[in-house]
Amino acid sequence: MQQTETIAKRTSPLAMHSDEFRAAGHQLVDRIADFFDSLPQRPVTTGESPSAIRQALVADRSLPRQGADPAELLNHAAGLLFDHSLFNAHPRFWGYVTSSAAPIGALGELLAATVNPNCGAWLLSPMASEIEAQTVRWVAEMLNYPTDCGGLFVSGGNMANIVCFLAARQAKAGSDVRSKGMEGTRLRAYCSKETHTWIQKAADIAGLGTDSVRWIPADNEMRIDLQALRAEIREDTAAGDKPFMVIGNAGTVSTGAMDPLPELAALCRELDLWFHVDGAYGGFAAVVPDAPAEFAGLSEADSIAVDPHKWLYAPLEAGCALVRDVSKLRDAFAYHPPYYHFGVEAINYFDLGPQNSRSFRALKVWLALQQVGLDGYVQMISDDIRLSRAMFDRIANYPELEALTQGLSITTFRYVPQDLKGKDSDVERYLNDLNRELLTRLQQGGEAYLSNAIVDGKYVLRACIVNFRTTLQDVEALLPIVVRIGNEVDKALRPASLS
Repeated sequence: MQQTETIAKRTSPLAMHSDEFRAAGHQLVDRIADFFDSLPQRPVTTGESPSAIRQALVADRSLPRQGADPAELLNHAAGLLFDHSLFNAHPRFWGYVTSSAAPIGALGELLAATVNPNCGAWLLSPMASEIEAQTVRWVAEMLNYPTDCGGLFVSGGNMANIVCFLAARQAKAGSDVRSKGMEGTRLRAYCSKETHTWIQKAADIAGLGTDSVRWIPADNEMRIDLQALRAEIREDTAAGDKPFMVIGNAGTVSTGAMDPLPELAALCRELDLWFHVDGAYGGFAAVVPDAPAEFAGLSEADSIAVDPHKWLYAPLEAGCALVRDVSKLRDAFAYHPPYYHFGVEAINYFDLGPQNSRSFRALKVWLALQQVGLDGYVQMISDDIRLSRAMFDRIANYPELEALTQGLSITTFRYVPQDLKGKDSDVERYLNDLNRELLTRLQQGGEAYLSNAIVDGKYVLRACIVNFRTTLQDVEALLPIVVRIGNEVDKALRPASLS
């Protein structure tokens, strides 16, 4: 009897009264707004060691037995994150390809988590599934891709590319690989040596093995060599292998190089190969008025991977896979016929990708696309590209700096002491070590944040601007910082033999 009364009067420790929730939420939003305002005055990162971060967290404490006040917990968590993080929202964050996330995306994440739809099945997420479908169409429209294509939101660029890779495998294998496996079929995929390592993961997951990937040389502009590609395909075919897929890059992650997408599309049509475009970083640059001519090849692709959490400035996670023929996604992932509801086909995303349980990733992208519209994205992406070009041009004002490449919104350069210019291979090895240490100190110092690339065997600094908070003043501030740190590192590291 007592147990029945307890259940009847049940209260849950996780429940929050509406007034309590409102107060905690208002307090958190106020802290977030203050954080946004404070970003330009903060370091990009505190550069703390793992042990210091663990100490701040008190990482070795045991799981609490008793609960705590939600507002106090949120306030404490905000303090930990605001005081001990690397801020990709900072106007001087240009490392890797992680964008400064739109504030409306943060609010969209709150709304998505509130309703908490499972976007695997339409019945579990009717409005969310339709919003995702509409957002996929809008993404395709931005890329001048057929809007009746299939597509879905995934975690990021790796998974978007892998989804397309699995669709290509099923479409071109020539056998029932889903039930029987590869059965000795030696499928071969082709990409330039500048392609991201997602291709290795995809070949592994798909059961082809990483040796199935043919890494084609790149030319002086870091674009795939078409003649070498043709020769490799002929050689593999003669050996009894089965070429099935060619990957073109719409902006490589190292330098922003563009493969000749129209020519690759024509080659794939000629040889009946699947043409996939990795546009995870650069794909959305197709919207700018002076976009490289190579973007015309996007409309010819069998599949495209893009990352809204890169150049659409969405919070992580938000990748998007597009496949021209939606039936190819079903062939690769569904295990039953299409499901119909109320006389029309319902969108069940578990039939179009590897996940059953799926979060509502599309909402933050859907909101931002409407907040600024296509013209707003044209402006912001164009500004990022112009700022990158301005950085590249201003390097000439610093004799200690050497500009290497500029593509889309990526500039690469390095520090070279004036008295070491034009020297031998020993000097080149030293310059690689010097710039590696320079980057480490720059990243830890918090004044700006870059990453690295390897260009013609040279270790170089890489600035990728996908940041709507960056200004020309931020760009102009970077180069003297690099020169100052470079001078310090050179004095500390240079061997006597090079003095």
